[in-house]
Amino acid sequence: MKNKPALTLTDVNAILDAAQQEAEANGWGVTIAVADDGGHLLGLRRMDNAPPFSADVASQKARNAAIGRRETQAFEDMINGGRTAFVTAPMQSLLAGGVPVLVDGEVAGSVGISGVKPDQDVQVAKAGVAAIG
Repeated sequence: MKNKPALTLTDVNAILDAAQQEAEANGWGVTIAVADDGGHLLGLRRMDNAPPFSADVASQKARNAAIGRRETQAFEDMINGGRTAFVTAPMQSLLAGGVPVLVDGEVAGSVGISGVKPDQDVQVAKAGVAAIG
């Protein structure tokens, strides 16, 4: 039987805290979502001044990074590169800002950020991931 890494509640809180600190250091109001390896939400934090819709978008970015096993930027690049049929895939929020949490090369979960520019969402997500990496 195969063993696989999984995020603990301690990991989820560390990711949420680190991502929030990165966002606050830059004056950004974002929503931070953390999901397990199947894309199921483990934690969500909507900061002051984060747009209300960002809660759903961040959750979907986290889901897509987990089940897609890659950064959601790859999906956005694919669509922008001409593979427009991919927008009909049964996934929402195929936008930059979702980052998988890798442990020994396996996806243990993911982080999704929404609320600022795409590169800023990614910056915050990676700060969260780095907290446990």
